Amino acid sequence: MDEKKLAIIATKGTLDWGYPPFILASTAAALGYATEIFFTFYGLQLLKKDLGHLRVSPLGNPAMPMPVPMPNFVMALVPGMEGMATSMMKSKMKSKGVASLEELRELCVEAEVRMIACQMTVDLFEFDTSDFIDGVELGGAALFFEFAGEADITLFI
Repeated sequence: MDEKKLAIIATKGTLDWGYPPFILASTAAALGYATEIFFTFYGLQLLKKDLGHLRVSPLGNPAMPMPVPMPNFVMALVPGMEGMATSMMKSKMKSKGVASLEELRELCVEAEVRMIACQMTVDLFEFDTSDFIDGVELGGAALFFEFAGEADITLFI
């Protein structure tokens, strides 16, 4: 039987949106899937060595549980809401024993998940690739399609 393949496109660069690609990729790799993540636009933030800059934005995220429900316009006007939401999310994850983003990413590295940084986006935003973790490849959409074109599952996150 041929090896199953999972292709993921990661486009978001916030703390909360960083979890899905790494959870799904590490799980697929553990299940024996050949797995590849193509990081583009804001998703490139997830490849930086230091992830301490990642935040959670409650603005425009009505599904985010808050201790006191607040309309979006209040969250936009009140300073510190992003910091508070980030702190709450990190605290909740730690209390529930959820692995950190760094730990999940390291699982992907250990499981040989192929990680490709979109060359066009790197150039567009003038990223310094020395800020990325080791093992990241640079490539364009065509490189991703070589793999994704034959993938059993392709996800856009």
